[in-house]
Amino acid sequence: MATIFREGDAPDAAPWSVRDQACMRRALELAAQASERGEVPVGAVLVDAHGRTIGEGRNAPLAEYDPSAHAEICALRAGGRAVANYRLPGSTLYVTLEPCLMCLGAIFHARVACVVFGASDPKTGVCGSLLDLPAEAWLNHHTRVQGGLLAGSSAELLRGFFATRRAAP
Repeated sequence: MATIFREGDAPDAAPWSVRDQACMRRALELAAQASERGEVPVGAVLVDAHGRTIGEGRNAPLAEYDPSAHAEICALRAGGRAVANYRLPGSTLYVTLEPCLMCLGAIFHARVACVVFGASDPKTGVCGSLLDLPAEAWLNHHTRVQGGLLAGSSAELLRGFFATRRAAP
């Protein structure tokens, strides 16, 4: 089962390194950029096994006219180009929101070793919220998943975005 730390947990309740926190802060910056462009504020950072950033992404389905242009997919595409391979073994993907089914499928196919996400997504999250696909033994690839890193900041960005949308005429 995915390790999910809910909002309000003590910051030291999770095994977050300085590097983990820096990557998630960058993902939050990318999420804010998506919001500024009218996209749902989700950002993602992909690092290789040596801790080097090889891909970044932010939600862009509206701008790209592409339903698959989620932050995770954009980061995976950039990572694949950076290493000239669609397989990304040993990599870690930091994303501000729990991945959906489409994104987790791409993560599995890319052979990403670990996903670290911020806020849980009770509507479409498949890493412990709606479903827990990483825990399914029948899958041919398993990705380690940890949730809750800077969850409050991630959730606040999303709440603010949707509150503004609801208030718009």
